[in-house]
Amino acid sequence: MDGESLRGKLLIAGPSLFDPNFRRTIVLVGEHNDEGALGVVLNRPSTLEVERAVPLLAGVVGAGDLVFLGGPVQPESAVILAELERPDLAGLLIFDSVGFLMGDVGTDAIDAVRRARVFAGYAGWGPGQLEDEMVESSWIVEPATADDLFAPDPDALWARVLKRKGGDFAMLSTMPFDPSTN
Repeated sequence: MDGESLRGKLLIAGPSLFDPNFRRTIVLVGEHNDEGALGVVLNRPSTLEVERAVPLLAGVVGAGDLVFLGGPVQPESAVILAELERPDLAGLLIFDSVGFLMGDVGTDAIDAVRRARVFAGYAGWGPGQLEDEMVESSWIVEPATADDLFAPDPDALWARVLKRKGGDFAMLSTMPFDPSTN
């Protein structure tokens, strides 16, 4: 991997990214090293409630919380992103007290959850693949905040983060999904 790790950063889909898996998405990068990168799409809630899809995880999230579509890799697998009272309980710590809970989640970890989201699948890149996409300007990078990860209105997250970035990015945030309707 050449350059700095993108772990803990947001990847904001640029206007030239038309892949339906990632168009107008915000991806949290959870790991980025020589072996590749992985993350979860933060702004694609499904219509399925966690307690119906994965009843064992209902106690980790709030009542009525939805499963999010984390990405095209292993969409049948549940991925838990959590902000924890005890960050040492994260299977993969991303930044501060935010990380992924992995494997069989113990009672200690569940009791330490401040807030969490459950994702179906994740986004993944092989060695050098994300770096190539960065050269193609597919992604815009912005530091993540815990509030971005658990935004109450995930549908507005793409525009909100671009506005926060300012300048030309603030103008980009107003671009309609289909520019031909403008």
